[in-house]
Amino acid sequence: MTPMHIADCVRSNLESYLHDLGASEPDGMYDMLVAVVEKPLLEVVMHHAEHNQSRAAQWLGLNRNTLRKKLLEHKLIN
Repeated sequence: MTPMHIADCVRSNLESYLHDLGASEPDGMYDMLVAVVEKPLLEVVMHHAEHNQSRAAQWLGLNRNTLRKKLLEHKLIN
C-alpha cells in the first residue's frame, strides 16, 4: 500500500465521519485522528521490528525515548 492509498483511506473515512455527525459539529478531530492512527502504526512497526525499540524508533524517525513514551501512552508496554 502506498502513502497515497493510505491518504485516500483516511480521507474517505473522515468524510464518512463528518457525514455521520449530521448537524453536530466535530470536536477534537486532530487528537482523535492521531490517536487512531498512531496506535496501529506502533503495533505494526513493533511487530516487524521484533519488539526492538531502538530499531522501531529508527524506522519511525523518532528518538527511542519518544517511542517508549508513545508505547506507554497507548498501553503497548508496561
